[in-house]
Amino acid sequence: MLSLRTRFTALLIISVVLVLVIAAVITAWLLRKPPEVMYERVLAEKAEFALLLLRADPLAAQTLQIEIQAKPAKDRIDQERTESILAEGRRQGYTADIVVLKSFNPHRWDIAVQLDGGRWAYLDFPEPGPFPYLPLAAYLGLVAIGMTGVSIYASNVMMRPLRILDETIAMIRPDGIIPELPETGPLEVRTTAKTINRLATRLNTAVASRMRMIAAAGHDMRTPMTRMRLRAEFVGDADDRQSWLKDLDELDHIADSAIRLVREEVSLAAQERVSLGSVLSAVADELRETDLPVEQGLVAPVLVRGAPFALKRAVRNLIVNAATHGGGARVSLASYGGEAILTVMDSGPGIPQDLLDRVFEPFFRVDQARRQLVPGAGLGPAISREIIENHGGTITIVNRLEGGLLQTLRLPQCSADQA
Repeated sequence: MLSLRTRFTALLIISVVLVLVIAAVITAWLLRKPPEVMYERVLAEKAEFALLLLRADPLAAQTLQIEIQAKPAKDRIDQERTESILAEGRRQGYTADIVVLKSFNPHRWDIAVQLDGGRWAYLDFPEPGPFPYLPLAAYLGLVAIGMTGVSIYASNVMMRPLRILDETIAMIRPDGIIPELPETGPLEVRTTAKTINRLATRLNTAVASRMRMIAAAGHDMRTPMTRMRLRAEFVGDADDRQSWLKDLDELDHIADSAIRLVREEVSLAAQERVSLGSVLSAVADELRETDLPVEQGLVAPVLVRGAPFALKRAVRNLIVNAATHGGGARVSLASYGGEAILTVMDSGPGIPQDLLDRVFEPFFRVDQARRQLVPGAGLGPAISREIIENHGGTITIVNRLEGGLLQTLRLPQCSADQA
């Protein structure tokens, strides 16, 4: 899809070219070669003037270097043109007898005008040359090139505020923070930058405030849940006590997940080189110790830049989901095209196609009935995506043809000597 600047520039150029084409057509029409009838009328008029002049002053022929000879031979006369020019002269009321002579020069008309005493005056008239199409086209081409340059410059100036919007969107950091723009340049650009900076300040403040509210809510839930847990210990019925404690465990897990979701904002200053293969192996070993089925495949030695603890949490969440909901996880790590590619496969029931887009929504559960069988708040994928996107990577989840899910994590790879 073409950008607005490109479309605006194209519109200006097309408009200029269209105006030039119309101007060229009008110019050619105004300066076109006169039709032959008009030229014959002019020749008849000039012949009449020559006749009247030489009758009044026969010596003018010598002064004007007009050749006076006898009547031209019949084979020299162009009969068709002669009849045409005589007819035009008679229509104009001229009395001169004219004959048109055959000429070897196609761009010249030679005529003879009959004078008194059987004498004839021989005159020649150059025919109008061809219309200068090539010079006109060259001139209009230069004008078109100049106007194209002016159109591009005008488009860049007028579209600069919109370009600032586009550049601002591209500069938004993975954590959603909008960087401040320099308020320099023309008035329109400065006004746009100031407006964006005010908007960014409000949005950044709102985002930070909501994140603090989520964290505060998670912390505030801990105190009443602790009191409820103490009271549940004194419930006499063992089944009721167990149900209370199970519900409190789930509430505690939800509160803890919400706090972690807020805290997983990655600081760029805290990033370092991390061996993703070591992180994957450590997570797989820890989960196997808790009796979760995790099978480790090929693990390539890959280095990425990031926060080790945050990356470990993201990888753990993906593998735990596969191991608990998919009947076991098979993990592998490869390097391709400058990216670290971590894949997690399982053989579970998968996710309905119409729900795949909602997997990364906070607190999303595919089947609410599973909440009683598998504890969790539905924040694992959301936390993992938040961490990975803050590291400049991506996570995708698709259904496998063989059954189960394929989770793919991609992160930019860094070399061993990269700072």
